[in-house]
Amino acid sequence: MIFWKLFYTFCKIGIFNFGGGYAMIALIQNEVVEKQGWMTSSEFTDIVATSQITPGPIGINVATYAGYTSVVNAGYDPFWGVVGAFLASFSVILLPFILMLLISSFILKHKEHFVVKSIMSVLKLTVIGLIAASAILLIGPSTFGSYADSPLQFFLSIGLFVAAFFASLKWKISPILLIVLAGMIGLLVYGGIVSS
Repeated sequence: MIFWKLFYTFCKIGIFNFGGGYAMIALIQNEVVEKQGWMTSSEFTDIVATSQITPGPIGINVATYAGYTSVVNAGYDPFWGVVGAFLASFSVILLPFILMLLISSFILKHKEHFVVKSIMSVLKLTVIGLIAASAILLIGPSTFGSYADSPLQFFLSIGLFVAAFFASLKWKISPILLIVLAGMIGLLVYGGIVSS
């Protein structure tokens, strides 16, 4: 039954995730697209994009949308999709919440100890790797499109990527403004206002 698999899968993601939401994206993608086959890579990319523009932590948002989409794609009614969304969100935070309750006082008490410092140093490197894996995961045909299928989408996607990268890196433009501008460009191009 998909609900038990959702609970188990997102509990596993929650307990093995280090580094927050962006680090969680690669874990969720591996489970729901590659291992379970609950959705396509393109659907997952849309989930990540939607999760970035909705309020709240991105990891929880991705889990919520992935839970809904997985259940609906399995042939259940959208009502059960909402149950799946709640179950995925609850599962992904359940074990980390319990774990943090159990170890937070120990970590605060011994944060200057050599072993604790060493573990934290290694975890920082792991987080960098997971975030890099999430970034690489999103660079592909499901995000940029294919030159053979739609040259306009392909070049527009690459142009927006490069422009957003340099605008945020060099000029420190707000990510919110970049999202709004990219959305307006997409509306103009794909909404038919500009002829393609």
